Amino acid sequence: MAVSAMAAGCADNSIPKAQLPELDMSNPLLAAWDTPHETPPFSEIKLADYEPAFDAAIACSRAEVEAIVKNPKKPTFGNTIVALERQGELLNRISGLFFNLLEADSSDEMQEIAQRVQPKLTELSNDISLDPELFARVKYVYEHPGRLKKEDKKLLEDTYKGFARSGAALSDADKELYRQYSSELSALTLQFGQNALAATNAFTLNITDPKVVAELPAFVKEGMAAEAKARGEKGWTVTLQYPSYLPFMTYSSNRALKEKLWRASGSKALGGEFDNTEIVKKIVNTRLKMANLLGYKCYADYVLENRMAENTKTVNDFLAELLAETKSYADADYRMVADYAASLGFKGELMPWDWAYYTEKYKDEKYALNDELVKPYLKLENVKKGVFMLANKLYGLNFTPNGKIAVYHPDVTAYDVTDADGRFMAVLYLDFFPRASKRSGAWMTEFRGTKIEDGVETRPLVSLVMNFTKPTETTPSLLTFDEMETFLHEFGHALHGMLGEGKYESLTGTSVYRDFVELPSQIMENWATEKEFLDLWAVHYETGEPIPAEIVDRIVAAQNYLAAYANVRQLSFGMTDMAWHTLTEPFDGDVEQFEVASMAPTQVMPVIAGTAMAPSFGHIFSGGYAAGYYGYKWAEVLEADAFSLFKEKGIFSREVASSFRDNILSKGGTEHPMKLYEQFRGHKPETKALIEKMGLGK
Repeated sequence: MAVSAMAAGCADNSIPKAQLPELDMSNPLLAAWDTPHETPPFSEIKLADYEPAFDAAIACSRAEVEAIVKNPKKPTFGNTIVALERQGELLNRISGLFFNLLEADSSDEMQEIAQRVQPKLTELSNDISLDPELFARVKYVYEHPGRLKKEDKKLLEDTYKGFARSGAALSDADKELYRQYSSELSALTLQFGQNALAATNAFTLNITDPKVVAELPAFVKEGMAAEAKARGEKGWTVTLQYPSYLPFMTYSSNRALKEKLWRASGSKALGGEFDNTEIVKKIVNTRLKMANLLGYKCYADYVLENRMAENTKTVNDFLAELLAETKSYADADYRMVADYAASLGFKGELMPWDWAYYTEKYKDEKYALNDELVKPYLKLENVKKGVFMLANKLYGLNFTPNGKIAVYHPDVTAYDVTDADGRFMAVLYLDFFPRASKRSGAWMTEFRGTKIEDGVETRPLVSLVMNFTKPTETTPSLLTFDEMETFLHEFGHALHGMLGEGKYESLTGTSVYRDFVELPSQIMENWATEKEFLDLWAVHYETGEPIPAEIVDRIVAAQNYLAAYANVRQLSFGMTDMAWHTLTEPFDGDVEQFEVASMAPTQVMPVIAGTAMAPSFGHIFSGGYAAGYYGYKWAEVLEADAFSLFKEKGIFSREVASSFRDNILSKGGTEHPMKLYEQFRGHKPETKALIEKMGLGK
């Protein structure tokens, strides 16, 4: 009787009540936060609080999942899918805090805690995604969805696919195989990275003759001398690490030494003690077996199903189209530099190890641009004012410092972000300067995302972390042009987070497909060279004079210098990545020859035997970019095409900005990105705008 009553529509959508363990409320990570906007009370949290809090939160998560599994009621969207989305709230709060601080304000103790906690989190994640009873409930709802709104449908689809793509739909025997392949891949990619690093570190070039280094700029010589000293060597030492390798290749005229260095760099982990060639084969073959097990023809098909590009054909067509449009210009770039070298007395064919030296000389002669010329106009306080002003002009946002919000380091400032109607949108933390406890680079992160639960909205806590030059007693913090671009880029990610709207945290803000997430950030970089924007705030920090138009023109020209060559080089990486991951049969050939063939259409410079990048190509063999390297170019096309609408209607156009906010920034991952993009732009992304931006075809 009960069954037929349920079938007649008395479905129970309520979230099942879990038997939660008792929590130690003296631990600030477990207690409620009575703070402005429920921001983390950083000053109250001690290192000793983290581990017990993680253990308690993991236990809560397990209890919440168990309540979903053991619920006697028929599976429904509410009692299964929404319940799953909401489980782990406490764990998310603690993880959001801990893993962000692990990057921004770390310590040896935190690193040790992370090593102890990480396996427990992985185990929890595997136990959830491979739980057959839980998957049975998810599958039931997926097959009997009933009438759902668009956002709910997307959550259901993502939840089901998340389980299926993690092996939940497999037979018990195949699940075992899946676990086996996963752990093999994990070990292989780790080994690949260790070998690539060891091979990089194994080669050094020590120079003892002062005449060989006499021509080098002081900063290069000092770096080499410090390297030699650290190794207990005399004179000057170059390594294969980029900050050491690149300056020597750029400024030294010694061809024999540069050839030696270039060949060593180009053959890292190709044979020798730290050979990665067998590991490359094992990685691609294991990925293929895993994809086949899950029902895909090749690994790229598996990866791309969850991308804006959607499939292998789209990516291969995209790369081929960009190559067809730019290859002749890249060849022309090579000839231009070769002719320039010849004009300076260079004889013979220009080789890869000659490239950095002559391109730098040419750039110096033609553009006469350096950081010292630009920095006085980019005082950090002014740049920040400019970035806030841009967000206000485009989206009506206001930023008010809030001293009542606790911060995790004295360098950090917290702002209340409100929109034109005074609605509270987010808290924004800005953390600008380097310190020993912070990793290098720049990134946007969230301590908390956006969601609506039982009619109550939670707004995000967004953090921007950079490593800009600190002010001194005599000079303020002055940014390089690249640093200003970085600020705009990361601020674009922040806007994506701050303007997100929606019910489910897993679908809001930056929770979008990987080849779509860079659109909001990369489009912001375009304003860096718009004189109309710079004139509002970019003045010389001593004289107050606006940045001259001539400097801005030189920056644009220098940015487009060798753009086609750089573009084709990126395409060669994307194409070789796709070649490896569209294999449909196990590979047992020659790694070097495979690469020569896959890169042949993009080859601009002479091919050098005995070199290959695959054995040290960390991005695709140990860094999460397998069948995804095309994404760098994809995002460039998206942002150039999107920004061309601002160029057409005005760079501060409220009409275009409102459409970008409504269709891209606020929607997060609630709809397919291609649909969102077409709603904003009126057409699918076109490569034309990027070609024009690179200054080609004029």
